[in-house]
Amino acid sequence: MTEKTFDEMLNELENIVRNLESGRIGLEDALKAYQDGMTLKKACEEKLANAKEQIDKLIIENNQIVGKEPFDVEKA
Repeated sequence: MTEKTFDEMLNELENIVRNLESGRIGLEDALKAYQDGMTLKKACEEKLANAKEQIDKLIIENNQIVGKEPFDVEKA
């Protein structure tokens, strides 16, 4: 089974939020949607944390890695 991309999960989460906010779904469906949404939220947070680890800026001099600087979300 193929793992969903961050964008796919985020789109699905946005759809769940829209459905919940619409008030047009029943209680049982709303509870299931909320649970699914929380699962997607956690998965998105994990993907973001993994991406943040990988986005360490590499400082390269003469084709050699001489150090890394943590990615700063606020500067991006």
